[in-house]
Amino acid sequence: MLTKILIANRGEIACRVAATARRMGIRTVAVYSEADAGSKHVAVCDEAVLIGPAAAKESYLRGQKIIEVAKATGAQAIHPGYGFLSENAEFAEAVHAAGLVFIGPPGSSMRAMGSKSAAKQLMEGANVPLVPGYHGDNQEPAFLREQADRIGYPVLLKASAGGGGKGMRVVERSEDFEAALASCKREAISSFGDDKVLVEKYLIRPRHIEIQVFADTFGNCVYLHERDCSVQRRHQKVLEEAPAPNMPPDRRAAMGEAAVNAARAVGYVGAGTVEFIANQDGSFYFMEMNTRLQVEHPVTEMITGTDLVEWQLRVAAGQPLPKKQSELAIHGHSIEARIYAENPEKGFLPSIGTLRHMDTPAAVEFELGAFGLDPAAVRVDSGVREGDAISPFYDPMIAKLIVWGADRTQALARLSQALSEFQIVGLATNIAFLKRLVEGEAFSSADLDTGLIERHGETLFPAPSAAPLGALALAALALGTGETQRGASNPAEPWAQASGWRMNSAYRRVLGFADEFTGKEGGYQVGLTYTSHGWEIDANGERQPLALVRQIGAELTIRLGETSLHGSVRRDGDVFHVFTGGRHFTLAYNDPMAHAGEQEAAGGRLTAPMPGKVVAVLAVAGKEVKKGDALVIMEAMKMEHTISAPSDGLVEEVLYQVGDQVADGAPLLAFKTA
Repeated sequence: MLTKILIANRGEIACRVAATARRMGIRTVAVYSEADAGSKHVAVCDEAVLIGPAAAKESYLRGQKIIEVAKATGAQAIHPGYGFLSENAEFAEAVHAAGLVFIGPPGSSMRAMGSKSAAKQLMEGANVPLVPGYHGDNQEPAFLREQADRIGYPVLLKASAGGGGKGMRVVERSEDFEAALASCKREAISSFGDDKVLVEKYLIRPRHIEIQVFADTFGNCVYLHERDCSVQRRHQKVLEEAPAPNMPPDRRAAMGEAAVNAARAVGYVGAGTVEFIANQDGSFYFMEMNTRLQVEHPVTEMITGTDLVEWQLRVAAGQPLPKKQSELAIHGHSIEARIYAENPEKGFLPSIGTLRHMDTPAAVEFELGAFGLDPAAVRVDSGVREGDAISPFYDPMIAKLIVWGADRTQALARLSQALSEFQIVGLATNIAFLKRLVEGEAFSSADLDTGLIERHGETLFPAPSAAPLGALALAALALGTGETQRGASNPAEPWAQASGWRMNSAYRRVLGFADEFTGKEGGYQVGLTYTSHGWEIDANGERQPLALVRQIGAELTIRLGETSLHGSVRRDGDVFHVFTGGRHFTLAYNDPMAHAGEQEAAGGRLTAPMPGKVVAVLAVAGKEVKKGDALVIMEAMKMEHTISAPSDGLVEEVLYQVGDQVADGAPLLAFKTA
């Protein structure tokens, strides 16, 4: 059995592997970059070694250095997690050549499946259905465009060596092909070091179904049933569930057997995922095989009563699979939601900042229930803690929220409740978006396909609405009680008191708050009147008595008129974050005693939406442009973001060139509206 392993990754997967290894009595070694010196995965491992600077290519992608650290620390094996070097055949072979165990498939299997083009050719030889497309070596833009025209639009451009939605573009028209191809290749070379792409027919309303497979060195190979990963944005998964809704047993068996045959064809060992794209009529086509553990593996664990990381460690130690195919029954239903630091309302732009407050729903991490006993209802896998920073160097995932239910209805209810309890302050997140998605008619009724988010944009991205009186009351009362408590700390100084007491009259003050609905120029005028028997509040045309029933830290229970209301209020500077009724309200307090805030950047200067690198400048100084024209393309977290003209106008000056690093909010060019 293994006694010590090195984890060549970071974040939640490193924490996940460390937790399972500890339970099995295996010691762990973490590697970390300078940006991750204080990270959670460093803290939870038995040892930790600095591997290099923040940039992944100078740290987590330094394969030879990682092998040297493993040997120096006495580790017997290397677990690659997912991402980084997890599907790098050369690294797997170098680990083996160094006399260590690579906890994953052999390099030959990775090579066979690592290239989408080669994998499709292999599957074609095995009579596995393939989506019409071109998977060859000719990468001339004109030739690829000819292939796209032949296949018929829309087509999907996909990085051959890619994954995670990077290096993918849907092209609707022939005239858009060249620009999309150039963007796809730039993203592919940045993410994978290989700009080769394939072209496929883009299916209308397809589902994304994947099969979890596992093989050992004794010739055993099983499938642990399917996951539905259809709900995606930018070709990246948002929600995953197991089993797939409305999956007939015969189709489940057919897809499972096809996945096992694919794994056997390449001599596979360890955990892997065979991905299929399925039509609404039930027909399915091979897409690719991920030769590693997947981000969404917990939902498979929850319905099969297995720990897939434990299986990885046992197989790597030369043991057979713990279960046979006949023992892998489906129990209940599980759904995973990826909690990201991103702003869905701004095209899912990643959000950079510090987790000033993070409160997760009550959960049991990494403890899986055996059948006969239900698994934990809620599970949270996370690689960050309150106080940690989400940097621009790595994926902005904060946590994976996984729920289990006896059936899909119960799992949906538990996920909705858990999202209501997940509170984050300090940066933008997708929690509110996920809640709308989970509670929406399309997902709740299992009307699933990969275009669900785009198709239901109006309900998933609603216009901002006014904060209700209850949220304003909680913020106002939190502000008022905070002032009172500060005065109470100095009872001998009467002028420090902030109780609002007046000898012969009531005292009314007006508090100014603003949010996305009101905008910075407007705001809510919240009247708070101090009376001998409590408070009164008036706002939004309403006036109600207000009383504090109970306060424990940030948790408040208030009585607003005849209604009792509970919530928590977290203050971050002059911003009050109000969590109540399953919603999160962000209210900026306009403190009349504070200095005026910084002026906005000069009008007409388009700014960077986040820190990143300029990869293309399409604007030319002195040239007129139309609304929506692409002006600058930035890359951040290996994803491209296009800055477009907000209206017809004139580009007066270009302030950055290709290759320049720019800060969040930096003016990129001077623009004059027509």
